[in-house]
Amino acid sequence: MTAAELPQSLLATLPGHHYTDPSIFALEQSRIFEAGWFCAVRSADLDQPGAFQTVQVGRESVLIARDRKGGLNAFLNVCRHRGARLCTEESGQVQRSLQCPYHAWTYGLDGKLIAAPNLAGMPDVDRGQFGLNRVHLREWLGYAWVCLAGEPPSFENTVISDVAQRLGDAGELDAYDIAALELGERIRYDVKANWKQIIENFMECYHCATIHPELTEVLPEFADGFAAQYYVGHGAEFGDEVRGFTVDGGEGLQQLPGVGEHQDRRYYAITVRPQVFINLVPDHVIVHRMFPLTAERTIVDCDWLYLPEVIASGQDLSRSVELFHRVNQQDFDACERCQLAMDSRSYAAGGVLVPSEHHIAEFHDWVRARLAG
Repeated sequence: MTAAELPQSLLATLPGHHYTDPSIFALEQSRIFEAGWFCAVRSADLDQPGAFQTVQVGRESVLIARDRKGGLNAFLNVCRHRGARLCTEESGQVQRSLQCPYHAWTYGLDGKLIAAPNLAGMPDVDRGQFGLNRVHLREWLGYAWVCLAGEPPSFENTVISDVAQRLGDAGELDAYDIAALELGERIRYDVKANWKQIIENFMECYHCATIHPELTEVLPEFADGFAAQYYVGHGAEFGDEVRGFTVDGGEGLQQLPGVGEHQDRRYYAITVRPQVFINLVPDHVIVHRMFPLTAERTIVDCDWLYLPEVIASGQDLSRSVELFHRVNQQDFDACERCQLAMDSRSYAAGGVLVPSEHHIAEFHDWVRARLAG
């Protein structure tokens, strides 16, 4: 059945091969992940000069390091001499420089070439010209976002616009002061599914009554199948007997001081394309960062963020963390179950979206537009 033949209640999805075809994934890497802003690392993870992390962005390894002046810099993780991978560790700490282990070309934390064997005998070599290739970097919400494009798109018209479209006003995010929060827990998930499966799942709640018993106890309206993201500005309301966003609905932690009365006892979910989810509740914020590695494998880092005084006090965060950890496990299991069928002849033309999922079609249009260049 073609899209034109579907009843009005149903919309067509992307065809199955869009979730498995390596050539389509390669296009996504170049035209989505390497072309726009990508949330790479939490700034506070690089808390000392010389601290660095390496992150896979599309087909490139990106090196992010804190310099001696306290700023963050991002570079392609490639030595300018013969192309050796400069840093092979996911994270680490150096004193004053980054040195290639192959021929000892050495770079400052600002990316400049500062030394190499026999360099003094090559006076025509401009050290500035042979520094590491820089990547655009911007800090927002306490995270470092990078862009590999020569001319990056407007941060305001892409990243912040996604927040504005979801909340009605990006300024609503200010109440949570996310950059001032501290990491309480981080869990890494290795998901055997295409990155689009994960986004589509996060955007809808048609599945919530089926696989999220704990979540629908806390947010009863989700049992009706409409996700908060279906409505601009809407936050799902806690149940009458629910006291906090915890696995048992019991008391939460100290409320974020900026949260307004209209935001209290509500959950807001935001998709920032192409790889970030922001979850807002009155006492903490949960941030997902996706790192698509292949057409059928995605790493997801999930951060639970709380007030500094909550972290310093040593309060038990387990009931708070456990709720969304279970939600993550349930969601990722569902995504993996779908991924198994993407190459089936039954799904060659794709599936369908019911009315509560129709907003996912806008995401599909967004993907198609970028793949078309």
